[in-house]
Amino acid sequence: MNQGKLILTSLFCLLFFFGISAKAQRTIENLDQSLRYSRYSRLGLKIIPIQTRTDSYKLLMQVEKIEENPSFDVFNFSYAILNAYDEEITEEKIILLNSNDLSMDTERHWVFEKEVTIPEGTDTQIALLSVLDTRQGDEYLYHVDLKGSYVYDQPRLGAFYANGVAFDQNFINQSESLLFDSFDGPSIHAFYYPINFSIPYPPMETRPANVPKELDVIDKGDFVENLPRSLDDEGYYFFQTDTTDLGGLMIKTTHEAFPKVKDWEEMVDIVTYISTRKEHEALLKAEDKKKALDEYWIGMTRNPDTAKEVIREYFRQIEFANILFTDFKEGWKTDRGMVYIVMGPPNEVNFFEDREVWTYGGTGQASKIKFTFARIKNVLTPHYYTLNRSRAYQPVWFKNISEWRNGRMAF
Repeated sequence: MNQGKLILTSLFCLLFFFGISAKAQRTIENLDQSLRYSRYSRLGLKIIPIQTRTDSYKLLMQVEKIEENPSFDVFNFSYAILNAYDEEITEEKIILLNSNDLSMDTERHWVFEKEVTIPEGTDTQIALLSVLDTRQGDEYLYHVDLKGSYVYDQPRLGAFYANGVAFDQNFINQSESLLFDSFDGPSIHAFYYPINFSIPYPPMETRPANVPKELDVIDKGDFVENLPRSLDDEGYYFFQTDTTDLGGLMIKTTHEAFPKVKDWEEMVDIVTYISTRKEHEALLKAEDKKKALDEYWIGMTRNPDTAKEVIREYFRQIEFANILFTDFKEGWKTDRGMVYIVMGPPNEVNFFEDREVWTYGGTGQASKIKFTFARIKNVLTPHYYTLNRSRAYQPVWFKNISEWRNGRMAF
């Protein structure tokens, strides 16, 4: 990119960043991050922090090319380091990125790599990546806490694909391999958890969720970095360079068809969100699951063509939920995944330090409905959220299920 074009691009980025919000301060809290969950996004953003020293981090800022053959020049890239979710994102905090900052440009990713040092005494620090599509004015955003109330120590190792790009998915299919790189030495320790989690209660169910009383763990021992490591068992793995640390890297392993559905048995489990209890019990008891499911879809929609459309849309939602929300559970089994499947992609998404808020509905406040997901501190992942359930959700929840059952859902 020549110098003149770089200056014009940088100026456009800054004018957009501040011009659209002249009346309101831009903070993480008031940034709408709904494009992160859109079914039509052109890009997928991820920041992968690796702790290199006590207060220093390597930030691997990766932009997945979802759009076919995208041009780098139609996007403006920047990042910022902030000390709070309500801190104003001022001009001096924005660091512009250009093609000279790329550490990798592969068929599927643009990768930027930056070192960040947290000042001594800082309790909270957040990295925010922004990519502006200059064609439509769409702004893609992704943030991650480097340090904060809901984060244990960041991992001192990273997982990588064979081409050197950092592993940026929430899951990997079992028996596939990754490379691991560490800042603490040649050995990395792995623990394996073979647990299978139950399906979450619906939003209006306020009783406590089922929690496993015992958690099996299998010590997989040490292995050497920079050698391919296959993850052969379905469940999740937790990797550490020092087993006395609280920090580590969790990777969910899934069946070979994931994020799609594997078989008829899994399909029976998954249709629970839009089924009556009687329907679901009948499916569970059926010996021929395929035949029972065929009868279920036709009986529900009363029209073969409508049934085909509902099946296609419903399992498309399942696939997106698995891609977006898998943690140590499959995405469709998480609270966010459940709401995403039934309600569709949210119209607006806002992040706060202690919660994530999804908004659905029209332009007036009275016609909007909000789902609030409380952030829970979890040693396995800094992105664990549970829905604040309420009986007030019942009317809209049943309305959307009725829309599904009548083939009127459209995303």
